Amino acid sequence: MYTLSSKLKLTAIIFMIVGAIGLVIGFLQAPSTLEDVEEMLASEEHHEEPATSTLEEANFAKAEHDMLLDDDPGRNEVQDADHAEAGSHDTEHLEHKLHQLQNKPWAAVYVAAFFFFMISLGVLAFYAVQYAAQAGWSPVLFRVMEGITAYLVPGGIILFVLLVLSSLHLNHLFIWMDPEVVEHDAIIRNKTSYLNIPFFLIRAAIYLGGWFVFRHFLVRNSRRLDDASDNYYFKKNFKLSAGFLVFFIVSESMMSWDWIMSLDPHWFSTLFGWYVFASLFVSGITVIALISIYLKSRGYLPFVNDSHIHDLAKFMFGMSIFWTYLWFSQFMLIWYSNIPEEVVYFISRIENYSLPFFGMVALNFIFPLLMLMNSDYKRVNWFVVLTGIIILVGHYLNVFVMIMPATVGESWFVGIPEISAVLLFAGLFIFVVFNALTKAPLLAKRNPFIKESEHFHY
Repeated sequence: MYTLSSKLKLTAIIFMIVGAIGLVIGFLQAPSTLEDVEEMLASEEHHEEPATSTLEEANFAKAEHDMLLDDDPGRNEVQDADHAEAGSHDTEHLEHKLHQLQNKPWAAVYVAAFFFFMISLGVLAFYAVQYAAQAGWSPVLFRVMEGITAYLVPGGIILFVLLVLSSLHLNHLFIWMDPEVVEHDAIIRNKTSYLNIPFFLIRAAIYLGGWFVFRHFLVRNSRRLDDASDNYYFKKNFKLSAGFLVFFIVSESMMSWDWIMSLDPHWFSTLFGWYVFASLFVSGITVIALISIYLKSRGYLPFVNDSHIHDLAKFMFGMSIFWTYLWFSQFMLIWYSNIPEEVVYFISRIENYSLPFFGMVALNFIFPLLMLMNSDYKRVNWFVVLTGIIILVGHYLNVFVMIMPATVGESWFVGIPEISAVLLFAGLFIFVVFNALTKAPLLAKRNPFIKESEHFHY
């Protein structure tokens, strides 16, 4: 039986406490009025003030222009109209900026919450694939997978709460939830039969409920199989996994449309569901490898050998290539066709998020390609760990780039909320996962393929 070390437990708790404090600070620092935004913009532009000579020229030109207007009443009326229009535009700009800055801590929480949730969801899908395929190499890793999927319930509840808070208009993450926006936007108005708050939350509850129920029965049957005298519970899990994968294919695609793509309600991509799937799948497999290597280094998984790590690394490599294929296919087709309502998605990211946008491509494709192409490297644990950390950072940036441009726009920067959100959810993830690993023996001893898995060599 695995025992959660006090050091790891304390680290997780410290992460959660520091992250929670940082998020409170981040929310308190967010502006609440247009005046706050004006002050922030003024302080940012202070160092960009023009030189004295330029100011003098501008003042002289303004004075001369005002004298001409005083001589012509008609021009005064035009000037008043221009000033009113300019003031209206300025107010709209400030309101837009206010919403972006108010969204910043909310978006930081949403990015981190979705990232760690998608890891557990990816592991659940990978677990189901192993059962449905009746794989012989992986049963020694089943309890690690079960432990990681334990985060699915708390992580899913947190995400659902965030969606409910958005529907209550406590933030502006989903602009289609704002009645004023819908009233003046024909594109969003034509999507209201699907993008409406009650149906949105009902769909979210169905996704989460299905994933929770499957995870519950799969783990319960796995534990009962340890004490069973036949393969009844294994057969039940086989049928459950086959059925779940059908549900998962549909629900994961719709989840990605609802929770991510609808943040940009004018944009759509038919590849988006697969794109998000590739990200969550490779992230989940990577975490399985990292936790397995950690437990093995502590002497808890003596039955896991380098061939198991090698196969996990093969999945990490293959899914990284698959993710890159989907990323390039989506980008190339949209960019080449140059349809305004489609290409705007990438323009906003290339112009305002060029470093994370191209950086995550390098981290998710170039580094895994170079580091895991050689078969021998896949057996070197520290090399797999290094590659795994790079992959996780890259896919966190991927989630960041999917969410931030639609919610924060050009007002983004990595600050207290972003760092604190990562710490909070990383601490919660570590605490939940490693605590779940203490609930059952780390070897699923009655699985019919367990002997084959223990003696697996490639």
